[in-house]
Amino acid sequence: MILEIADIRIQPGQQAEFQKAIEQGLNTIASQAKGFRGAKVNHGIENPERYVLQIFWDTLEDHTVGFRESELFTQWRAIVGPFFAAPPQVEFFNLTFQSA
Repeated sequence: MILEIADIRIQPGQQAEFQKAIEQGLNTIASQAKGFRGAKVNHGIENPERYVLQIFWDTLEDHTVGFRESELFTQWRAIVGPFFAAPPQVEFFNLTFQSA
């Protein structure tokens, strides 16, 4: 399993609207992508314009090719992109340990 972490900074004062948009985008668009296994969104306490999005994929290619090169990605960005203050910083990780 691959973990995608996106560090997202949004425009000030847009938290409530962004939270609705990202939930909608995940539930209606990203969840349709091949290899999508779920997501978590965390909201910054010290920096309320910061969000950390975690998406779980079967393979890296499910994200980089299957999702990013599809119409689903275009739809996803149309929903969440208008809130971005800067492009998200995205990294991918392999699971090496998990506790019960």
